[in-house]
Amino acid sequence: MSIIIKPIITEKITKEGETFNRFGFVVDKRANKIQIKNAVEAAFGVNVVAVNTMNYRADRSVKYTKSGLISGKTSAYKKAVVQVQEGETIDFYTNI
Repeated sequence: MSIIIKPIITEKITKEGETFNRFGFVVDKRANKIQIKNAVEAAFGVNVVAVNTMNYRADRSVKYTKSGLISGKTSAYKKAVVQVQEGETIDFYTNI
């Protein structure tokens, strides 16, 4: 099972990476914190101090248009914020 799906590169996560050594990833929904820690350490060669995970539910929306109701939804995903040791960093632009 591939645990790390893709990195999250947003303004907030990038700022946390510069100040607190925290980096965000979209991970497999079935992965636990220990599996995420081992996958990040193996992929990027850093020592992980802490892993925080969040499950995001699928958002459903309904739009009322001239042609009728249009319903849609976004997919659910799991996000992991990984804190690495002081002095270490992950560079997404050269490693991936």
